[in-house]
Amino acid sequence: MKNLIWCLVLAPFFCTAQNYRLKPLNENTKTSIRGLSVVDDKIIWISGSNGTVGKSTDGGSNWEWIVPKGYEKLDFRDIEAFNESEAVIVNAGSPAYILKTIDGGKSWTETYKNTDTAIFLDGLGFWDKNKAIIFGDPIQNKMQLLKSSNGGKSWKNISSKMNPSLVIGEAGFAASGTTIKTLPDGKVWIATGGSISHIYYSKNYGANWEVYKCPILQGASTTGPFSIDFYDSKTGVAVGGNYVKDKDNSNSIVLTSDGGKSWRKPKTPVFGFRSAVAYLNANTLIATGTSGTDISNDAGETWLHISDISFNSVQKAKNGNAVILAGNKGFIYKLDL
Repeated sequence: MKNLIWCLVLAPFFCTAQNYRLKPLNENTKTSIRGLSVVDDKIIWISGSNGTVGKSTDGGSNWEWIVPKGYEKLDFRDIEAFNESEAVIVNAGSPAYILKTIDGGKSWTETYKNTDTAIFLDGLGFWDKNKAIIFGDPIQNKMQLLKSSNGGKSWKNISSKMNPSLVIGEAGFAASGTTIKTLPDGKVWIATGGSISHIYYSKNYGANWEVYKCPILQGASTTGPFSIDFYDSKTGVAVGGNYVKDKDNSNSIVLTSDGGKSWRKPKTPVFGFRSAVAYLNANTLIATGTSGTDISNDAGETWLHISDISFNSVQKAKNGNAVILAGNKGFIYKLDL
């Protein structure tokens, strides 16, 4: 117990509880990072405020900082990268833009623009290198949906495919770009919050949708699920809470074992508001937010608080074992397991 207290209070940068250690890779860059794409143990892309994109090709030891020309004031809330050359970024707010690079960020192509004052894109997901989907806040109670079949080179509006209308005050959160989750063969889940929380599910690339209730904290514009992840088509997790009360954990995590149709609380919850969650394997999960980071080693049933450092995002390498966290002031850390 003394070692754990020392770790959390006196040495949050090098947390040693159960051999967990947060190692800083970058600090004090003037960007709030929310977009995160960890391709493998070497290639990491991030995106954030002030039109900033970051890329590392050596596991985070060195960073290249990129500001796409003409987009310097945008807040890029989500990014998807495929290798050290190809990436797609999307901003939050109006006008809405989607940009793509195929030369490592040296140049960017604008593949989508929407000047509607109500447009607000929340998250991006790829089923494979070609097929992708983006969702955004509702316009006239209709969730905005964009689909690409050519790797993000062009986008088609498929909002009409979403038959359920969102209620007043229901919307998505772009806190980490992870209120959307795609799995192979066309499966996609989207979480909404605010006045009410729902999980929207499609099994056929967004052609048809089902809607399920999500019993996480909700009812105010600052509440709801801020991140979801699915280990497989049945097993999933949603985290969130109230971002203005980030130490309140009264109802900030729920688990599902039937693909999102029903949800339940774990035995021991995360330790506050969480804006990102990820499966590291079938049994190990990590969740992070402005009030710290938690780990579960029993499929999300019980959680251990390992750090008080504020982060917005966390992701495990798509092809590898690296676990990267990112947040405000350019914070980028690596979790050593």
